[in-house]
Amino acid sequence: MDTHLTPNAHASEIVNRLHATRQAMARANITALLVPSSDPHLSEYLPERWKAREWLSGFTGSMGTLIVTNTDAWIFADSRYWLQAETELSDTTIQLFRIKSGASVEHIDWLANNLAKGEVVAVDGAVIGLASARLLTARLSERGIALCTNIDVFCDVWAARATLPTDAIYQHVAPHAVSSRGDKLEATRDAMRLLSAEHHVLSTLDDIAYLFNLRGSDVNFNPVFVAHAIVTLAEATLFVMPGKVSDALHQALAEDGINVMRYDEFHAQLHAIKAGKLLYDPRRITHLTHEAIDPGVKVIEAVNPTTFAKSKKTDVEADFIRHTMEQDGAAMAEFYAWFEAALGHEKITEVTIDEKLTAERAKREGFVGRSFATIAGFNANGALNHYRAAPASAAIIAGNGILLIDSGGQYLGGTTDITRVWPIGESTNEQRRDYTLVLKGMMALSNTKFPSGTLSPYLDAIARAPIWAAGFNYGHGTGHGVGYFMNVHEGPQSISQAMPEPHTAMQAGMVTSIEPGLYRDGQWGMRIENLVLNVPAGNHGFGDFLQFETLTLCPIDTHLIDFSLLRTDEIQWLNAYHADVKRRLLPHVNGAARDWLIAKTTAV
Repeated sequence: MDTHLTPNAHASEIVNRLHATRQAMARANITALLVPSSDPHLSEYLPERWKAREWLSGFTGSMGTLIVTNTDAWIFADSRYWLQAETELSDTTIQLFRIKSGASVEHIDWLANNLAKGEVVAVDGAVIGLASARLLTARLSERGIALCTNIDVFCDVWAARATLPTDAIYQHVAPHAVSSRGDKLEATRDAMRLLSAEHHVLSTLDDIAYLFNLRGSDVNFNPVFVAHAIVTLAEATLFVMPGKVSDALHQALAEDGINVMRYDEFHAQLHAIKAGKLLYDPRRITHLTHEAIDPGVKVIEAVNPTTFAKSKKTDVEADFIRHTMEQDGAAMAEFYAWFEAALGHEKITEVTIDEKLTAERAKREGFVGRSFATIAGFNANGALNHYRAAPASAAIIAGNGILLIDSGGQYLGGTTDITRVWPIGESTNEQRRDYTLVLKGMMALSNTKFPSGTLSPYLDAIARAPIWAAGFNYGHGTGHGVGYFMNVHEGPQSISQAMPEPHTAMQAGMVTSIEPGLYRDGQWGMRIENLVLNVPAGNHGFGDFLQFETLTLCPIDTHLIDFSLLRTDEIQWLNAYHADVKRRLLPHVNGAARDWLIAKTTAV
């Protein structure tokens, strides 16, 4: 929402934008406009230029799809965003279409079922993924509905549309950059040779930042920059906006056989490849990029080699992550010591929590910025998975209730993501039950051993089992991969109810979140999250096994635990975890934070 507009003015502005968009659609003979939450790099967090869905609908959720017809408009969003969407879409004439999950393709079915033969659906081919475009094309063609991908109506109707970011790119250097650019390029080329590929196209920003040991600030929270890349067996070309690469960086890249060209030259250079075999990941390039490939080139579709490479942290990277977790945990201890002392004496809101947490992290070694927008939700707000407090409406932390805080930081030596829940005042039996069930789920998965190569979605049910046993559930995944000073959400692993596929296999060195939850609409939310590292667990004649090393270092509140629901081994796990947290963090804190840490890690 435009923060300078009142809700009524905001809704009126959205109605005006819809009217202008429909006029542009009529001029182009478009029946329905599809607006995904996407950019030419299929990013999770979008640069301002590509926030078209948000601009046109007013819905600010990080995921969701907009469809506009001559008479109707719909936002397709999953349960994480329903309450938010209902509020932000109020009086805009846009309706909420509730879908089962973020991976749903119900918007495609809606188009196929509600449009007539001969009508036209338009989507900007520059921002729709190739895999999505293929599904859309197949479904619409069955009904005789045409798909237009070469029109971007926002060029006509979005007068104040942002330009591409121009902030400088910088190097991620030793000691935190453990592997050199040259080594990473050679490993990528080895993977290309195994697939008999002579060219490799990359458009996803985390893959590019990883491969070239470069970082940027073009996208909120993720230290990446807007770029494309083409890698051959002899050289590589990086496509970026002019002015983003300094003369010194140009020279450094040239020494590693890397050319730098303008961002807008990418498709022409890709089309200039007239023969040979070209590798791309169909889930990580757009329809327009695919269309730029000459028909004479044989394509090889496979997961980007860098997706696997960056997911498996080296032993040295793991050591840097452990050190980062100590710094992050110390910042958390400083924050919570302040919070408990200030509660009831100072005005604390959900926004205050974000500000104070970020300030404490900023004091720590290697801190660069937040890894995502802090979620500080008190009582009912904690039940909104992607809640984001605003100054004008943030809840005051006072009285009795449940406070959920999900936050994280980007450090030169790793990326953090942690959720903790704290009782404010008195808690109820129901709250303690919910919290304890979530804790049991987190501990159950944290303790699991499994064969190396296990498809990560198979592990999801282990965390859910204690919650299911009570007849409850949660609507989000249990865990996501986490980058190394990179995206807080990365693949290929996903501990979720997604379809198990070969590329989701768990391997040593992967960092993943474990974050089961339980949410009561209008009441409270419970989620406990640690990051874990896949480490070897031995081989006893049945192949190599893995287990989780817990990386996150921060006390888990014990006042909310219903101990009648815990087994002896679960209490032992909690005490052992707290002993490790105290041992690792004590050298990094003093004063009130030290006292708080000792009190919160007392064995139960």
